[in-house]
Amino acid sequence: MRKSLVPGLGVVLAAGALFATGNSAEAADSPDISVTNTKAHLDKLQSIATSNGGDRYTGRAGYKASADYVKAKLDAAGYTTTLQSFSTSAGTSYNVIAEWPHGDANHVVMAGSHLDSVSSGPGINDNGSGSAGVLETALAYAASGQTPKNRLRFGFWGAEELGLLGSKYYVNNLPAAERDKVELYLNFDMIASPNPGYFVYDDNPAGNGARDDLVAYFTGKSVQTEFIDVQGRSDHAAFRSLGIPTAGTFSGAEGTKTSAQATKWGGTAGSAFDPCYHRSCDTINNLDLTSLDRQIDAIGHMIWMYAQKDYTGGPPPTGDNLLQNPGFESGTANWTGNTGVITNSTSRPAHTGSYKAWLQGNGRSSTENLGQSVAIPGTATAASLSLWIRIDTAETTGSTVYDTVKVQIVDGPTTTTLATYSNLNKSTSYVQKTLDVTQYKGKTVTVKFVGQEDSSLQTSFVIDDVALTAG
Repeated sequence: MRKSLVPGLGVVLAAGALFATGNSAEAADSPDISVTNTKAHLDKLQSIATSNGGDRYTGRAGYKASADYVKAKLDAAGYTTTLQSFSTSAGTSYNVIAEWPHGDANHVVMAGSHLDSVSSGPGINDNGSGSAGVLETALAYAASGQTPKNRLRFGFWGAEELGLLGSKYYVNNLPAAERDKVELYLNFDMIASPNPGYFVYDDNPAGNGARDDLVAYFTGKSVQTEFIDVQGRSDHAAFRSLGIPTAGTFSGAEGTKTSAQATKWGGTAGSAFDPCYHRSCDTINNLDLTSLDRQIDAIGHMIWMYAQKDYTGGPPPTGDNLLQNPGFESGTANWTGNTGVITNSTSRPAHTGSYKAWLQGNGRSSTENLGQSVAIPGTATAASLSLWIRIDTAETTGSTVYDTVKVQIVDGPTTTTLATYSNLNKSTSYVQKTLDVTQYKGKTVTVKFVGQEDSSLQTSFVIDDVALTAG
């Protein structure tokens, strides 16, 4: 992160009130991004710095080695990567751009962080932490087997410490038509400060929906947040200047933690959030791993959520749907199992039309299932299963799974659970889920939903507009 525009102030803070979600994106399951793997990336960045004069500064060998490390990891995971070079006063620098080659390329959701350090130290918190978190989230998404609705892109910026040069270069060299495709940019710069705070960017009204989704996520984890005006201190500024929605998180730099903040977050009042900010002591020992763990899970939550956000304003395409009666409007036709769950009851809304499948909601020990056999062409290059689901529950414990619905594929004698949703995934509106079923091409399989409820307190899993598409 660059130096504060206000000497000695650090950041400009807004009131620390909590805000409800802006509902700008559909809810999604929140992945547990591995803090162990993220710490391993930081160990590697420290090793690179140690082997290259103690820093990873633009124009020096440590920075190029950092960029090569990140690119190699993303290449191996299946990303389409580019090492974008540009000139600076300190020498040649590089942006690493990685794109997941799936999803609608006309709607791009992007996350980024700066990869360079200052010249005086290895920059493990600033900003190895953000870069390692974004990297591990990208790798986790690639390994998840999900099929995104939107195109995911990740940027690792060079020369941020020289004036946000890498992100500016990237944005300024995007053709106007490509800029218009970027629906959201999320920035993560310093997320593991040793005396951490939990700040959410509040400096771009276009990004208020994503901002509020970040706050809602932390609130759901019993972590209080404060808004922060980051001004021109980090790489979202280039995107913000073009009117692109931006949001992000920050754990604090040279600013001093107040007594009220120490009461709220723990740590030491009267001390800097990061006493090693822009110093040689910003090493692998200059990290709070609890902050890192919470922040990377927030990154994962946003990527999983916005990967599936519907930017088209319409229903999912169903022209190539291989399922029959996918919206249940013909009642029980083509479906087997506990077909009594297919209903037009007005007690729970349908996503479209009048009918839907309402599994569980009984408030007693029970299991219900619903399925349909479908043949997936062997000529398909990709196949995905999507569904719209609404979950409401009377369960009140915030971290315990009591009731579940599983999305399964039955392939002969083998049953595979593609996803499990529970009372923890409750939502006030329908959420679309998309799952990859390409591995079943050339087979006739059964798409199956299995609901299970414990002995008390209902959870209703309402499913509608199911689609299995192959192309």
